[in-house]
Amino acid sequence: MDIETTVRQRRSIRIFKPEPVPKEVIRQILEEARWSPSWGNTQPWELYVVTGEVLERFKRMNRQKCLDGEPHTSEITMPEFTMPEAWLEILKKRYADVGKSVLASLSIAREDADARNQYYGEMFNLFGAPCMILVCLGKSLKIEYAMLDVGLMMQTICLLAHAKGLGTCILAASVRYPKLLREILPIPEDHLVVIGTAMGYPDWGSPVNNFERKRAGLEEFVTWVS
Repeated sequence: MDIETTVRQRRSIRIFKPEPVPKEVIRQILEEARWSPSWGNTQPWELYVVTGEVLERFKRMNRQKCLDGEPHTSEITMPEFTMPEAWLEILKKRYADVGKSVLASLSIAREDADARNQYYGEMFNLFGAPCMILVCLGKSLKIEYAMLDVGLMMQTICLLAHAKGLGTCILAASVRYPKLLREILPIPEDHLVVIGTAMGYPDWGSPVNNFERKRAGLEEFVTWVS
């Protein structure tokens, strides 16, 4: 698959098939992704590939914490759209629009709080993905800049996965309860839990994996100077 097609076709997958991803396929993706750029070639990321019963246990407990309304305790500051002064109107609109598209594709009415909560529970269940790749960073790093390196690594993983017929979804919901992750994974105390990416084979028969996506035109964010 050429790079232009891969970039255009990749999308966040919100329902995965239960079929496990072969370890060799994950290894191939990571072998290529390790060539992602980073500041000064420091390669600060630490990755955990979580599958099998360990992942299933995490998903069950993570989902239940969400449904129980347990407060989030992310170790990295996360965007909160409940703080309107922090976001430009156009950003809030884009966020709201994709939320409407997701719920509409699942035939969930805005006023149906129970159905929305069940959807959020599935988000914390990683949409049923059979694999999660978790990224951590050392606490001694300049986190604000090292996060750029994490983003580059995650994007590379997502593109490589798509090219191999897999789907991904980078999920804040995967790290909202870091204490849970620390209970089941050997994460050093001097590291921060940053972000997790769900990975698996997409259920292309589900409308939530097929709704029309939108992106801003160049005129909205590019300034040409010559």
